[in-house]
Amino acid sequence: MLVLKIIVAVAVAVILLRTGIALLRALATPIPEPPPAGELRKVKLQYRCSLCGTEVRMTVATDEQPDPPRHCMDDMELQVAEE
Repeated sequence: MLVLKIIVAVAVAVILLRTGIALLRALATPIPEPPPAGELRKVKLQYRCSLCGTEVRMTVATDEQPDPPRHCMDDMELQVAEE
């Protein structure tokens, strides 16, 4: 019975150690480089879901008139295109 407790304790310790090391590695990973200049554009668009009313403000996109985001399995409606 004592041997079983020792085996379980060692297994739990190994699992905790591996989990801790994995978390530390994830935190130590550097932030990826930002995209090249000109790849993303600043936009000011506000969308609203016609089904549930959720609103989204888009501030950066890959082109001037991006496709609307999807919510509730449907395209959101453009509310405001601020200039």
